[in-house]
Amino acid sequence: MKDADEILKWMNKDQKINYDRVLQKLIKSWQDNNERPKILMHTCCAPCSTFTLEYLCDIADVTVYYYNNNIQPRNEWERRRIVLRNFVHDFNEKTGNEVQIIETEYQPSTYLKEVTELRDEPEGGLRCNVCYNIRLTSAALYAKEHGYDYFGTALTISPHKNSQTINEIGIDIQHLYNTKWLPSDFKKNNGFYRSTEMCEEYNIYRQSYCGCLFAARKMDNLDLKQISREADRFVKLNSDSESNFNLVEFNFQHKEEPVSE
Repeated sequence: MKDADEILKWMNKDQKINYDRVLQKLIKSWQDNNERPKILMHTCCAPCSTFTLEYLCDIADVTVYYYNNNIQPRNEWERRRIVLRNFVHDFNEKTGNEVQIIETEYQPSTYLKEVTELRDEPEGGLRCNVCYNIRLTSAALYAKEHGYDYFGTALTISPHKNSQTINEIGIDIQHLYNTKWLPSDFKKNNGFYRSTEMCEEYNIYRQSYCGCLFAARKMDNLDLKQISREADRFVKLNSDSESNFNLVEFNFQHKEEPVSE
């Protein structure tokens, strides 16, 4: 199967790259060759997963990868995990797909030790780039170890995230670990608007901050204590009644050494 480099080499390097167009060209290559790839899709929450799954599931076998040690407090990480699990279950029921979920252990210290010195960086700055790199590296390693054709992320559906930067980081990781990055800009073609529609259709909780406390503390009118109380109530009400464990594979460790060239 083609990788992003095979398409990017034909594009004008002096212009801003349209990564949605790159993905479309990649999809056409799958269709021309009767290929149906296995994709490991990193996601941070159910809202980002909505249109992403709708877009890809007709042409690929998609597994959702929930690895987000940046989300704090823990009960908010738990709430987003449960909401994601419930959405995937409902999406499968409605569409007939068989999307699975990989859930990793919550280890916020692995994030904090990398970004604490960057606490004063503005949102969208270097701290975010480090966060993207941590999460996409984890996805790439898992994809490499478990035979996925591509690794990608649903983060590009957000208008608040820099898709150019995310794709550049993904391509760098592709080169480092000898795996294939799935280029994307899912907010294009009304993707973000469609995600808001799907959140209403599936009654999905939409969080008010990305998850990072450093950024959240700089937001006006964001009451983290209230968010924590609401998340705690949600988790207590839902943790004992979770019925979607058949969707989930738990992954607690993986190798962290680059693949030899």
